[in-house]
Amino acid sequence: MKLLRWGPAGRERPGMLDGNGEIRDLSPHVADLRGESLDFERLRRLAAIDPATLPLVEGPVRLGPPVAGIGKILGIGLNYRSHAEETGATPGSEPLVFSKAITALSGPNDAIVIPRGSAKTDWEVELAVIIGTRARYVDEAKALDHIAGYAVINDVSERSYQKERGGQFVKGKSSDSFAPIGPWLVTRDEVADPQRLDLWLDVNGKRRQTGNTADMIFPVAFLISHLSQFMTLAPGDVIATGTPAGVGAGCQPPEFLKPGDVVELGVAGLGRQRQEVIAWS
Repeated sequence: MKLLRWGPAGRERPGMLDGNGEIRDLSPHVADLRGESLDFERLRRLAAIDPATLPLVEGPVRLGPPVAGIGKILGIGLNYRSHAEETGATPGSEPLVFSKAITALSGPNDAIVIPRGSAKTDWEVELAVIIGTRARYVDEAKALDHIAGYAVINDVSERSYQKERGGQFVKGKSSDSFAPIGPWLVTRDEVADPQRLDLWLDVNGKRRQTGNTADMIFPVAFLISHLSQFMTLAPGDVIATGTPAGVGAGCQPPEFLKPGDVVELGVAGLGRQRQEVIAWS
């Protein structure tokens, strides 16, 4: 099942993608896709609905983040062997964890806004994990049971803020528009193995990133278990699981986004995103 939220920013409504790729309005059955609506039993009830019985959403519409009320966005740094190699970093014995501000959230096709003073705004295609049930001190063997579904996320990063402004990753990860997520939440039953998914990203039509989640150093189940040792993961929380090689900072010489650029990216089975790059105004 592919769940989404459509409509103007701040006024999105819940939807479902039908077998023909058309959006159906889910609001007669659920107020929004948030919190308790993401647990397995609630998702099972939504999956039992015949999409043909739902109102068809006419015409092109904006897509927002596929989940409302996201409490936190956690990122995992240097989690692909190929990306660690291109940066010259040696992976640690535990995941490198950072956060992104909730105000960075945007829809999958909303513009990327380069912040004031930015010199090194970069791209990162990633698999996002969306939590469906509370997780605290979870065993790795049961970790995937806590997932509502998966999505595409672009972990947009301002490298000078990230690395040259006091050593706090969150500074370079949290500008408005730096967490476009979607287009859909694909429920976990449709993803047979989260460690076998292809990822890609293009800038201005040129392929920059190509990878597969098999290259992760710390797999999804381990990440959920690990994070749950330090904090409670709540329904709707997002984990951005890392990016493969090919980021702008890894180019020779480095290349970064500028106004007028177009970024396109996707994860197999989870859809694709398209973002135009604009300057802060």
